[in-house]
Amino acid sequence: MLTVLLASFAAVALFMAATALTARRMGRVVVVDVAWGSGFVLVALVCALLGDEPVRWVLLAMVAGWGLRLARHVLQRVLATDEEDPRYAKLLDGKPFSYAVTRVFLTQGVAMWFVSLPVQVASVTETRWWWVVAVGAAMWLVGLVFESVGDAQLAAYKREPKETRPKVMERGLWRYTRHPNYFGDACVWWGIWVVGLGGGAIGLATILSPVVMTYFLVFATGAKLLEHTMMKREGYPEYAERTSMFFPLPPKKQPVS
Repeated sequence: MLTVLLASFAAVALFMAATALTARRMGRVVVVDVAWGSGFVLVALVCALLGDEPVRWVLLAMVAGWGLRLARHVLQRVLATDEEDPRYAKLLDGKPFSYAVTRVFLTQGVAMWFVSLPVQVASVTETRWWWVVAVGAAMWLVGLVFESVGDAQLAAYKREPKETRPKVMERGLWRYTRHPNYFGDACVWWGIWVVGLGGGAIGLATILSPVVMTYFLVFATGAKLLEHTMMKREGYPEYAERTSMFFPLPPKKQPVS
């Protein structure tokens, strides 16, 4: 297990260093968002190559299915404009790139390694209960569908003419949560954690991994940070009043005026 943990840490460190150099050359910190999904795939690949349990291939498929789709989706968004993502522009606010190295790249690199601990531990832990693996895989699938469908619905909305489309996207999954993609991410990683529980009690020791991922999605670089920008858009505060921020819920009924 120590070999897998250290090899995964080294892979993440090298990968994020390369990402930071690329971001500095491009002058855009948002490059780290592309690296986020693909970095997890790298860790899962290292675990698959160095681990010795069959479930490691299941986990590689799960992480790759999620991470490569996410990386491709974010890359398309990044290449569509030359501007910095508003979240990082607000976070950095004129500070030097060295601040981004510690505040963004180093932080996300450590988080990536920590969040992927269930994958690392499960790759060298004998699976006792395959039915638990199946439950985790089902949770992962729900999350992947939520994220994929949510992204597709938003992309379709953005293709509509601005003059005729609604001011705020609140169709499909977006009617029940303001961030179906972030909710889907959380489901994916809670599902991966449950897969690790198929190896017994040792999987419980990694519960902070999906907790940290959920924290990032909601509070750190995800929903809360994006909300600061979105609240300035016409119609969004009203949409926020009737729609759950993260967990999907029926929209609140608005009082009749």
